[in-house]
Amino acid sequence: MTLPIVKRYLIAFDQYKLAGFATFIVALGASGAAAMLMEPPETPPFKATGLMTGQSSPVIFSQTGEIIQQQGQQLSQEMLLPISILEPLVKEFNLTPNDLKKKLAVKVEPGVPGGKDAPGTPMKITVSFQDPNRERSVSFVNILMKKMEEQSRVINTQQLNSIIEAIQERLKPAEAELRKAEKELENYDKQEGATILSLESGSLPTAILANEQQQKDLNLQLEALNAQIASLESQLGLNVDQAFVSQALAADPIIAQLRVQLYEIESQLAVLRKDYRDQHPVVAELVKRQQAAEQQLQERASEVLGGDGIAAPLVSVDQIRVDSSLDPTRQQLAQNLIGLRTQKESLEQQLKASKKTGEDLKRNYATIPNKQMEKQRLEQQVAYKKALYDQMQAKLVDAQAAEAETTSSLAIAKEAEAPDVETPKAMSMVLILAMGGLGGVLGGAVIIFVLGMLSGKFYTWEEIQGAFKEREVPLLGVVPTVFLFSGEEHLPLLLKPHSAYLEFYEKIRSNLQRSGKKPPKIILITSVGDTEGKTLTAYNLAIAAARSGKRTLLIEADFRSSSEVESLRLAVDPQSFIEPLQYYGDLYGCIRLVPDVNNLYVIPAPGPVRHPATLLESSELRRLLEEVRYRFDFVVIDSPCFHGNNDVLTLEPYTDGMVIVARPIYTASGLLGETTDKLMDTEDEDPKKYRPRLLGAIVNGADIYVDDVEEDSLEHQETIRSQPRPQPALKPKTPHPQKRLPAKVRK
Repeated sequence: MTLPIVKRYLIAFDQYKLAGFATFIVALGASGAAAMLMEPPETPPFKATGLMTGQSSPVIFSQTGEIIQQQGQQLSQEMLLPISILEPLVKEFNLTPNDLKKKLAVKVEPGVPGGKDAPGTPMKITVSFQDPNRERSVSFVNILMKKMEEQSRVINTQQLNSIIEAIQERLKPAEAELRKAEKELENYDKQEGATILSLESGSLPTAILANEQQQKDLNLQLEALNAQIASLESQLGLNVDQAFVSQALAADPIIAQLRVQLYEIESQLAVLRKDYRDQHPVVAELVKRQQAAEQQLQERASEVLGGDGIAAPLVSVDQIRVDSSLDPTRQQLAQNLIGLRTQKESLEQQLKASKKTGEDLKRNYATIPNKQMEKQRLEQQVAYKKALYDQMQAKLVDAQAAEAETTSSLAIAKEAEAPDVETPKAMSMVLILAMGGLGGVLGGAVIIFVLGMLSGKFYTWEEIQGAFKEREVPLLGVVPTVFLFSGEEHLPLLLKPHSAYLEFYEKIRSNLQRSGKKPPKIILITSVGDTEGKTLTAYNLAIAAARSGKRTLLIEADFRSSSEVESLRLAVDPQSFIEPLQYYGDLYGCIRLVPDVNNLYVIPAPGPVRHPATLLESSELRRLLEEVRYRFDFVVIDSPCFHGNNDVLTLEPYTDGMVIVARPIYTASGLLGETTDKLMDTEDEDPKKYRPRLLGAIVNGADIYVDDVEEDSLEHQETIRSQPRPQPALKPKTPHPQKRLPAKVRK
């Protein structure tokens, strides 16, 4: 049994063999042209090779020199071969940049540092140069290695100079920063040094304690003064302000004199008013004198109490006389009270000043830790900057000492040598042509296979069967290819009663009877594209059903194509094309009996019509389909294909389902997959939506061997032998030649 992929390739080879042959010719011609144009090999040039290794200075005292020597072991090709070295060599040896790039090869192997267990390996540089002249190649390599050795020394010197310049550039800012930090520490020590020193010596805590003790003593003295003031106020019956007023008024001689005058006037008035009224001239004169004395008393009291000649507010005469009536003893008590008040105010001022001083001392004591931390920070800054400055100074001295130790990091380990070379042999033209022919065969095979894969069609019936199985479409049967004779123009229908092909269609009919709960009675035969054999399948399936004893009706519903009833030896009614609706409305007139097949009836199509939808959606066609359901046992409808129209979906609701026909080489895989996916899609959420019913699929035109020999008529056998050999639509692989039915597939 031939594998499907082999069948596919053989079919693709039959279609695209010209492309494969053209690929073979192109490859063979290209190899022949290459063989003719290929020149005999020239004598290879001499290759001079030299070796350089890394080395270190014999005497190294400075750390910087050691670092530079280690860095010199990691040089790259670009660093060792700058343009300044290559340009003189190019001019000296008369080379071009391209020649130098092709002929010169420099391989740099970095050194590996040693460890505890294994010693390190130095850097290795292999320099090679190709040239037809042996001496020229050796001289070039030796000169180049010397220049590379000198370049290594120059690189080390430049690195050392760069280190010294970088240190000197950073040394001045570092020194300036150190001096700035020292100045800041000095200024801060001048400002806060005494305070910090007082804490460290213990004088500040002592001052705080002494201030607190002073405040306690002042508070005790104030309490004693307050007690004395309260005692004197209780004895006098006056407060301090009242005592001050009374003592001032009692001590003034003018007020005392005015009081005496008022006593005298009041005494006289008291005597005269017993005998006279106030209108009496003497009494009136005394009253005026009394008023004048009282006014003077008020003015004098204001002067005494106001101080500095500024008069105080006027007070009543009676109040002045009361306030100025202190005896000497009470005056002494008032004077003592005033003195105690003055002493109290002095102590209160001392206490206030002491509290302020204590707050300042405590504030200074609280800020001393921050000041100490700030001083420590400044001291650390000075220490850090001094350490950095000292380190730079040490690095500068070390780098200056390394100037005497700087040498090249490379040494020539092996002078250049150019060994002898062998002359290569030319390649045989026969071998080149053989290789080109083999490449052409392989390329042509690949081209044919790729074109077959890109065609987008099925090439074997096994591929179609797998596609239906993948989409869960029931496969009703596989029909083999029916071979054609060159002189036949009609469909290859199975009109002979004992044709071996009838068994395949009988199997399809029996599979349809077992599909679903109720056997379908009206089926629709369609395909996804043209020339896939749907009309042939519909005709032969109807013939097979009629042969089995079923009253079968074949309806041609492809109104976009001509009728094929001539293959059944029937003529098309010319009136059907003129009045198609009237034609389908006459049930007895449109149904025709097939003369060569019992129980088979057919309704021919009126031919290509301009508007097929008018017939498909007409009530006449719908009544016709309803009527034939009850009059016939099995109805087969030949419908249009899916490609380009929706005629199948219009007819399907009036049937029990549809059957899709596919054919190798003609069925497009993408179109078949898209169509079957839409028909098998059951994920629609609307349960009331109508979905077309797909009963199954038929594979038409399979390369299956069929021994179709008629047994009922020797005369028919002789007729077949006298006819020319058949020309198959698809050429199956048969073990030996067979005689075939006269037929030719048109759809």
